[in-house]
Amino acid sequence: MIVRDFNEILEKQRDRVVADANWTSVRMLLAGDGMGFSFHITFLDAGSEHTFEYKNHFESVYCMQGSGSITDLATGETHEIKPGVMYALNEHDRHILRAKEELVMACVFNPPVTGTEVHQEDGSYAPAEEAIAS
Repeated sequence: MIVRDFNEILEKQRDRVVADANWTSVRMLLAGDGMGFSFHITFLDAGSEHTFEYKNHFESVYCMQGSGSITDLATGETHEIKPGVMYALNEHDRHILRAKEELVMACVFNPPVTGTEVHQEDGSYAPAEEAIAS
């Protein structure tokens, strides 16, 4: 059984906290935990806009707090993000995520991330085998 305390990670396990331009991700489960997925709590700053395309991962996201929107760049369709809304990037969808207010999101990645990934120039993470090698 794996039990982790979010606040303890913030205080004592800073290697599980990854930040980039206008977002912070607390990695609760990583590839090394052997679960087949990773689980993160991610904070996106109010007023920020992010273009992502997870070419090598599937992601599911559940909004716990805040408001914003997600735009599918293939279709132009925009969806409101608010507490209780989930979206899944089941086709490695290139998208823009906008945070009107600070967004607090629970995120699951498959394959799991190793914990060291940051977004590449195209908005993706490297394939898992490349992240492990770096």
